[in-house]
Amino acid sequence: MTTRRPMIAGNWKMHKTCPEAEDTARALVGQLTGKEEAEVMIAPPATALVPVSRIIGDTPVQLGAQNLFWENQGAYTGEVSAPMLVSAGCRYVIIGHSERRQYFGETDEGVNKKIKAAVAAGLVPVICIGESETERDGGKTFSVLDKQMEKGLEGLSEDQFSQAVMAYEPVWAIGTGRSATPEQAQEVHAHVRQFLEKRFGAQTAGAARILYGGSVKPANTAELMALPDIDGALVGGASLKPDTFAEIIHYKR
Repeated sequence: MTTRRPMIAGNWKMHKTCPEAEDTARALVGQLTGKEEAEVMIAPPATALVPVSRIIGDTPVQLGAQNLFWENQGAYTGEVSAPMLVSAGCRYVIIGHSERRQYFGETDEGVNKKIKAAVAAGLVPVICIGESETERDGGKTFSVLDKQMEKGLEGLSEDQFSQAVMAYEPVWAIGTGRSATPEQAQEVHAHVRQFLEKRFGAQTAGAARILYGGSVKPANTAELMALPDIDGALVGGASLKPDTFAEIIHYKR
């Protein structure tokens, strides 16, 4: 049986100036022992990547970005490339977050290009998928997720996908305070792993980490993490406060 190291990732979204991000990162590092069971990643806004990288450089905390563009360079005003993120100290990059899809027209095809650009640059993509409330209520959860994975992972080899992290984030549970029940979350995570097994084989699917994201908080982390196919959490608002985020990281205490 494959042992998957849990991962707790904090997506800071459009919060925190550079000084605020530095203070938050410094406070978070102070809450950690260095012997955490879970791998810890934080994704500050792009402006704060370099200063945060300097603070967490020699600590167990990994740096992630919230987005990237699929070209390495060029006349793409306002965009940030994979090599730029690597040079800023990033190890991870979140791709296809529901807010990118909802507000900025991100498509499955665009997600696919971004995943390939990330992998080519040595970044680990955290690939987000999820359904809306209307889609869930209409019984379309699995078909929506299958389409997102089919198109988003198209053309990726088993080797290219092998380091990737999946993140299931039910859109109806993001920032709403409403979370999927443990049973709902496990059912979807098991489905995602079955899809990955058909696509990449049992070994790769068994090793893939699948995170849950959607109003994760200290009160529900341990229950979610106890489920067989949930390997961590992609945390939004609760990651902005170091004390609260540290509680989630130390969910077994």
